[in-house]
Amino acid sequence: MKSSRFIAFAGPVVVVLMSASTTLAQTDYQYQYDDILVPAASADEPVAAAFSTDKAATYLQQSAAAWIGTRKCIACHTTGVHLVTRPALSASLGKPEDNLRQFALEQIIDLKMMKRETLLKGVNPVKVVYAAGGLAEWDAHITGQLSPETIDAFSFLFEIQLENGTWANTDCWPPYESDTYHVATAAAMALATAPGYLQNPPDEQAKAGISKLKQFLRSETPPHDYGKTLLLWASTRMPDLIDETQKQELIEMLLSHQREDGGWSIRSFAAPESWGKGNRAEKLRSEPEFANPPSDGHQTGLAIIVLREAGLPADDPRIQKGITWLLANQRESGRWWTRSLNTDKWHFITFSGTAYPLLALQMCDALPKVAAK
Repeated sequence: MKSSRFIAFAGPVVVVLMSASTTLAQTDYQYQYDDILVPAASADEPVAAAFSTDKAATYLQQSAAAWIGTRKCIACHTTGVHLVTRPALSASLGKPEDNLRQFALEQIIDLKMMKRETLLKGVNPVKVVYAAGGLAEWDAHITGQLSPETIDAFSFLFEIQLENGTWANTDCWPPYESDTYHVATAAAMALATAPGYLQNPPDEQAKAGISKLKQFLRSETPPHDYGKTLLLWASTRMPDLIDETQKQELIEMLLSHQREDGGWSIRSFAAPESWGKGNRAEKLRSEPEFANPPSDGHQTGLAIIVLREAGLPADDPRIQKGITWLLANQRESGRWWTRSLNTDKWHFITFSGTAYPLLALQMCDALPKVAAK
């Protein structure tokens, strides 16, 4: 089934995102589809002269639309992140158009049509998790009630659950597509976000699936501090995953990674060999900033989101240092820079590295709403 193009927030489409340093001769785009041209992401992109919610929102909308237009699928780094973060940003960016939800529904239909042996391979189970998560977030933030389609997506999710309680994943594209621990935390977030679902599972399959997932997250050791961060995040919505002592230990771990400039760096959260099967270790160790990796948008945004959901107040000085870093480090295109853990070509992690900062700023009442259209 072909997925329709969508506009992720109300307002007119801005189809070209060009920084002052980008020329019309540029042919290397991060995302490109029809008239949508999102310039390549680079550490050299100038910092914005003034913060702009509108530019960040447009970057997310155009990038997701371009990915759907060209790939017509869920990719965790772009459309997966968009599905599970965009509904929560409605207070600042406006309600997403219904085509975003329709995209998730179409993906579920397409995945259901796969042969089971294909469905259980690669990132296909992860796609189911993110599609179901997108529907759950829509229910939580847009309609306020659990939909039959979300219940159906969760039933499908439990049909492909592994016996140990998690779901299959690849092991070579960190951070999203590199281990089964990550997908377990994403599933926990989805199930716990859907209004009333955990409190009233619809059938025995759901009850058993939830129980197996909880047991996996309680017994499995996170592969690195990034995984521990995701466990803390999941536990804020599924509170019986960890006890109060564990919660405080995880909060302290997360705070211990904060850098002097107020931000966080994803590279400080895992040894290169511990990402997936370790296939990115040589690349990561060869980076010139390996010994002292800089703060980035992805991890700074994620850290603030998780700390806020874990109960730290917005006016906590450590949170405020992070907010100051975010406000000072947006780039001219509207995104924040995060260097890819995988290759130095596309840097698709700047998508989550922009969605997370917006959500973090919103959670701290520091995000101006988009301009009236």
